[in-house]
Amino acid sequence: MRKTIAMATTVMLALMVAGCGHKANDQAVAAGNDIANVSDDTGNAIANAADSVKEAVTPTPTGQEFADKAARSDAFEIASAKLARAKSASADIKSFASMMIEDHTASTAKIKTAASEANPAITPNPALTDDQNQKLADLQNLSGADFDKEYASQQVDAHQDALSLMTLYADHGDVASLKTAAADIRPKVQAHLDRIKAIKDKL
Repeated sequence: MRKTIAMATTVMLALMVAGCGHKANDQAVAAGNDIANVSDDTGNAIANAADSVKEAVTPTPTGQEFADKAARSDAFEIASAKLARAKSASADIKSFASMMIEDHTASTAKIKTAASEANPAITPNPALTDDQNQKLADLQNLSGADFDKEYASQQVDAHQDALSLMTLYADHGDVASLKTAAADIRPKVQAHLDRIKAIKDKL
């Protein structure tokens, strides 16, 4: 009898300990999830704050400066896309390049029209920078897979810069027609950026 009682007591104690163990484990998992959520929220807050600080310290370009930067961006995209269609080994890159020529030709026209509506009228200057000319020269010297990787990398950088420019001017620009054009172009630039990032990840 005593042995039976002792065994029952032992089993009950084991079950209680096991139950406490499961509860503690569940609490630990929950705590870990809470920490992960807090970490994600903190990371997002820091990223948003960094973007806000960057925007705050980046001066808004004048209408002329914006028009020139947008025109140079379009000209660079079209020139590099023409190289991509001729030298790329990737069907995705070639398709993207064709889209760049079509879309940036359209945005060039949109910026020209908006600039002409400014008072006084603005004439965009599409002359490439030394840096843009060097990037084109770098592409000229590459072919096949090496070309594709360099082109994709350049395009990610170029579209991040273009997106920042469009966002900044759409939010804070002082020429109404150009502000409207920047806001209209911004979603297209974002779509281009998303697409080239996806292509780059597959190369």
